[in-house]
Parts: sequence; C-alpha cells; structure tokens
Amino acid sequence: MQKLDRRAFLKSTAILSSGLIVPAYLKSCQSPEDRYEVVIYGATSAGIIAAVKVAQMGLSCILVEPSSHIGGLTTAGLGATDLGYADAIGGMSRGFYQRLREYYKDESIWKYEEPKIVGANDTSWFFEPSAAMAVYQAMLQEHNIPLLINERLILGSNGVNKRGGSISSIVTESGNVYEGKIFIDATYEGDLMAMAGVSYHVGREANAVYGETLNGIQKVRTHYHIIPGFVDPYVETGNPRSGILPGVSGEDPGKDFEGDHRIQAYCFRMCLTDVEANKVPFEKPEGYEELEYELLFRNFEAGENRIPWLPHMMPNRKTDTNNRWGISTNKIGINYGYPNGNYAERASIIAEQEHYQKGLMWTLANHPRIPSEVRVEVSKWGLAMDEFTDNGHWPTNIYVREARRMVGEYVMTEQDCRRVKLSDQAIGMGSYTMDSHNVQRYITPMGCVQNEGNIEEGTGGPYIIPYGCILPKKNECDNLLVTCAVSSSHIAYGSIRMEPVFMILGQSAAIAAGMALETNTDLHDLPYPRLRERLMADGQRLELDTDQFPALPPDAEPPKERRRIGDEPVIENGCMVRP
Repeated sequence: MQKLDRRAFLKSTAILSSGLIVPAYLKSCQSPEDRYEVVIYGATSAGIIAAVKVAQMGLSCILVEPSSHIGGLTTAGLGATDLGYADAIGGMSRGFYQRLREYYKDESIWKYEEPKIVGANDTSWFFEPSAAMAVYQAMLQEHNIPLLINERLILGSNGVNKRGGSISSIVTESGNVYEGKIFIDATYEGDLMAMAGVSYHVGREANAVYGETLNGIQKVRTHYHIIPGFVDPYVETGNPRSGILPGVSGEDPGKDFEGDHRIQAYCFRMCLTDVEANKVPFEKPEGYEELEYELLFRNFEAGENRIPWLPHMMPNRKTDTNNRWGISTNKIGINYGYPNGNYAERASIIAEQEHYQKGLMWTLANHPRIPSEVRVEVSKWGLAMDEFTDNGHWPTNIYVREARRMVGEYVMTEQDCRRVKLSDQAIGMGSYTMDSHNVQRYITPMGCVQNEGNIEEGTGGPYIIPYGCILPKKNECDNLLVTCAVSSSHIAYGSIRMEPVFMILGQSAAIAAGMALETNTDLHDLPYPRLRERLMADGQRLELDTDQFPALPPDAEPPKERRRIGDEPVIENGCMVRP
C-alpha cells in the first residue's frame, strides 16, 4: 500500500461529468504530517457541504469520491427539490439554494426561454443539473478543497484500518491510504460505515420492531402507483406454465407488516426537453426485447390512459422526470442485492436499470401498442443535449433511494417523524412526507399483477433529527459520522432521505467533528448544549414550535381498501373493482 502523493492526486483529479474542471489545491489543505484531521468519503451533496464546512473551520481535510461524478443526485437530475416545509431548511443547505437563485439572475444562462425569477423568496428549489454542478464546483474552488475522484474504497476487511474502536485509515482500490483523525461517510450506500464494522440494516423492519404502523410489507394499506386494471402476469395470458413476465416476481410477497429484505426501487431522474434545438430523441437501446415491456402494453390495454412519468419543469424548458403510476421508470425488484453488492454487482444492476429505462422511453414514444395520444406527447421530448455531455446525455448517477441504514446511537422511527417522540439533541430538521417507492411486484391471489410498498404519508410539519442518528454505537466506532446512510427505520428514512436534509447533516457532522478536534473530546462525549450553540450560530434551524406543529399520531387501524387520486378505481385483494 502507498500513501497518497501529489502526483496520484493530480492524476485522479480530472474533468468531471459536467465538462468543467475542479482544480483542487492539495498543499493548502494538507497537514504537515500528511495526515488529515477529517477524511470525507463520498462527494455527494452531504460530502461537499461537510468538506466546505471543515475547510471554513481551518481544519485539514480531503474529499474522496468513488466515482467520476460529484454532487450525488443533486447534480444527476434531481432538480425538483423534495422540500417539505421550506422554513426547516437552514444553514449551508439553504445557502446552496440561495446560490442557485443568484446563478439564475445571469440572463445569459437563459438560452431556451425568457429570463424569469426562479423560486420563492431568496432560494431556487428547481434547477438544471449543470447549474447545481456549477455551484458545487465554485464552492470547492473557493475553499481549495482537495478532491479525488475514481477512488473506490476496498470492500472488505482490507478497506478500513482500525486501532481499537477508532478508524486510523481507509484504503482504496488504487492502493492509496487516507489517514485521518475523524472520518465522515457521506455515501448513499454507507460503504465506509459497513466496512468499519458498524451495525446496519437492509430492507424493511416489521412494524413490531419499533412500534410503527407504516413499516414492513404493505399490501393492504393505501397506496399510490398501483396497477388499476386486471393485468395478467404470464407470458401467455392465463397460462402459468408459459412462465412469468419480466418485471413480476413469482415469490410469496409475505404477510402484511412483517419485515423483509427488499428495498424500494431505483431509477434515473432524466433531464428532458422539448426544445428541438436542444433535444436528443429517444433511441431504441441495443438488445431491446419487446417482452420486457409486455406489462406496460397490457396495462394500457386494461384501461390505463395516463403517461407513466412525472416531469417537473426546470429552467430552460428542461425537466426532472421521475417515476409515476403503476408501470413506469422504476424497474421494481432488481436492486435487492445493491446495498451489499460488490462494485461489479452494483454496476450490473445499474446497467440493467439504464437499459430498461432507455427502452421504456423509446417504447412510449414509438411502439404501436402504446396509445397514440401517449406516443404523440412523449415523442415531443428527448434528452437535453447540453446536460451530461460526457455520458450520452444520460444521468451520471442512479437514484439510490435507500441502501444500508446504520443502527446507531439513536434510531429514528415513524414516531420521530410524527413528533410523537421529541429528542432533545437536534442537529437539524426534516419535514418531507414519509415516502417509499414500490418495493415489489407480485401475483395476487386473484391472479393479477400488483405493486406493493409505496407509502406517501405526510408528517404534518417539521420534526427533529437527533445527533445520535449520525453516530455509530460507541463500542463499534468512535471517530465516524454518517450523513446519508443514517440510523433510522425504513419508513423514517423515507422522509429523511432528501438532498436538503443530507446537506444539513453534512454541515452538522462537520461542526461536530471540528468541535471534537478542537476540544480533544470523543464525538460521543461532546456536550450537546455547546454543539447546539455552534449549530445555531452557523444558521442551522433547530427550534420546533410544537404549538404550530403538534404530534400527529398514526391511525389506529390501516384502511381496508386502497384508493388512488382522481378517478382511480377501488382495489380489493390486489385487483380492480370498478365503482
């Protein structure tokens, strides 16, 4: 193994996916003993904010990113910010969106529509991927953050070196060793956390584990994004011997409210446009198989007439296009092995999702079995030519909505999100809906196809995120903070997992790290009143008005039928019952 040297650093710092160069100044942040005070693994939104905060505190740091892309989903197409209660977002997280508003004041940015005010008050919550990249790159340059890309942690016992309960260094596949005093895992996958021997969970817990109502398997609870008509699951309609169609599981879906190993589906958040001069038409991917989309065809033939997408409009006539309705951009069920998978296994899952999603878009725009009105509308759109220019205009990151979740000093649950429990150690607030995309697609007892796992339950306002949810158990690791794969149940994570919140947690983690180093105190022993004082002084919003936002207890019993918005039919026993 070798320690990082300047030549290796310069070699690994390259042109990033936006086409812009991020210069980094290793000398200005390198400590004399070639050991960093803070090592941050993962240049996600949380990682970048953490690195900038560490640098602002005058501490030595390095930001290590396993891929060639920085900014996580914020720069990979998720431009329609999952906001919740906007006033709960403060500090550097809010500062990022304020900088986006300033970015769009430049009229030269508006190439494909007239300049206009973007966002309310002092922030812009809707933005292009390239805009987010420009803001993050400026932040890194302003603070001389040393950034290394394509530096993947060794997945295994050789990836993390520990002395007792402390991480001493991490090792990447290139052989570079990064020594530090405090480490921050800012990856969506929680790789550093897991390789450090910290406890974590993958999948849904049973409701009984934490006394919740929205966790576990959810066949009988109200859902969105279900299949409204009777769709046969077999290759030959009505013939189980012909085999099950792609995209449908033949496994027993399990009992309601029990736990399982499954996780919510992933997709790519596509940046599309209908501006002809900037549009790349959808192409049929190599190896396209029509059978892959038979469920889609049958769904339309069963009466579905809506376009299965959710295009949020961004500046310059672009979109952040997300999954919507029963059969859409999420390829449900292929990602169960992603959280604990090796890099090759993850790459295979990502490739399968990309192939499916590209084929879906071509199918919606071109295939004769798609309703003509759907084809006409979808074919107006294509990939934005000026986004992701080094990746075929396709988003650089898959949307890892959920992977590993740490089991740390404090496990956030549904009760926290509902304010039934109120921690006295706030480091930030969340407020978005407890949101899980579908987890599985199964065959019902009635013999039709149905989705399961989607939950969209409002929190009724902001709630407290406690310090303990970014701290591993002290006896497992005492110098690690985890900002994305935080300690929470599946359903609580469904609300926490939003990009503004990850930035909030990145800032708070950096401040906690700085205080621990300044006072020579273990992370777990920091006096919370002093931490709170520092967080508040740095703009974090920690005050919860319980008169305005009282506790929101769950309903005593789940509803016995599912209803969709609008003219959606009633679903009973997993199949359609027309009103």
